[in-house]
Amino acid sequence: MKDQKDKNIPYKIYLEENEMPKAWYNVRADMKNKPAPLLNPGTLEPMTAQELSGVFCEELVQQELNNDDRYIAIPQEIQDFYKMYRPAPLVRAYCLEEKLQTPAKIYYKFEGNNTSGSHKLNSAIAQAYYAKKQGLKGVTTETGAGQWGTALSMACSYLDLDCKVFMVKCSYEQKPFRREVMRTYGASVTPSPSTETEIGKKILAEHPGTTGSLGCAISEAVEVATSTEGYRYVLGSVLNQVLLHQSVIGAEAKAAMDKYGIKPDIIIGCAGGGSNLGGLISPFMGEKLRGEADYQFIAVEPASCPSLTRGVYAYDFCDTGMVCPLAKMYTLGSGFIPSPNHAGGLRYHGMSSILSQLYADGYMEARSVEQTEVFKAAEQFARVEGILPAPESSHAIKVAIDEAMKCKETGEEKTILFGLTGTGYFDMVAYEKFHNGEMKDYIPTDADLKVGFDGIPRFPGNME
Repeated sequence: MKDQKDKNIPYKIYLEENEMPKAWYNVRADMKNKPAPLLNPGTLEPMTAQELSGVFCEELVQQELNNDDRYIAIPQEIQDFYKMYRPAPLVRAYCLEEKLQTPAKIYYKFEGNNTSGSHKLNSAIAQAYYAKKQGLKGVTTETGAGQWGTALSMACSYLDLDCKVFMVKCSYEQKPFRREVMRTYGASVTPSPSTETEIGKKILAEHPGTTGSLGCAISEAVEVATSTEGYRYVLGSVLNQVLLHQSVIGAEAKAAMDKYGIKPDIIIGCAGGGSNLGGLISPFMGEKLRGEADYQFIAVEPASCPSLTRGVYAYDFCDTGMVCPLAKMYTLGSGFIPSPNHAGGLRYHGMSSILSQLYADGYMEARSVEQTEVFKAAEQFARVEGILPAPESSHAIKVAIDEAMKCKETGEEKTILFGLTGTGYFDMVAYEKFHNGEMKDYIPTDADLKVGFDGIPRFPGNME
């Protein structure tokens, strides 16, 4: 077992309810280079609050545009809801360390202890709360693997709001039980692209038989929200407001570590749109930005959808139908439709503007991994730590194990923290394909990526 000095650190570190964060941390306040503003695709001017309020709830628009306030108070009603499933544990992976025979100390922040099975509920309840406060009838959204749609359906059910979900078609077919959880909570769930919207019909005409993408589903959800009285669109990742809400993950992790005088050397998270990674690293990144401490941050993405590692940093549409504002981000092009791999929540063509700016400025690094290696790591973790991880989270597990094995070679006792964003109990089709040897790795060629890049808007200063 580990040295005697680790004996006082429990397997699970819990905060008391009165130690939970009372405010969200806004990392933009400490960024020297702020994330680039959203642009109106028609005028190429920064989107105003008035323009954005036609799509998003008014309070959320203010959060989206707030680059200056370091802390934003969490309304008491949201704090009370959080207590249903928070604080979430910080776990010392003693069993994994022992199995790997590594001198590294491995911790993970577990966010799967709610019915949605993931961290997504942290932002879902906030966005639903502000929609209810504004007097809206309901909200529309997209979902990939289904964690976000499930979380939003839970939040809307709690607050008596209507919830319309467009679910990426391949995930709709691969994960029928997550779809049924959404319906249990009262949401309507439509496979995307669909014939319910004009954009959906257009995408189907151009790409017959397509398995869909998050970009497609976003377009459909936005169309319905903007054409239906009393509705607004909400998003589960990418946006500044979402990373703000998810900062409760990092705030709790840091508070738990501070209790025992633990300082991580490496912080690892899976990266699709950026919500969980941004939430986990925010308070630690704030210390780095302010020059108070240093950490190594690693974003892990699928090799099949490598926006950070192979994308370009440019203004691009957030959706396939090109109805959303332009965001400056690492992108594969809004027309890029990734292969139907099993980490549905990571199949997005772009990356959060906050994380993109931090990556461009050299504050974090990125790695891409293939899904068969990811599932090997997931199985290894499940067998010793007793949690079946979501495919998305397993990308972080893969690199955490890699870093722990490097420590085994060098003898370094580094402290590793990673985000275990959710459970994989609705992802058994993926595990079945892995166990049957039917899972294939897909890495897009440069020619595949060029098709997406060619669709990125050309204007002075962009893609030149």
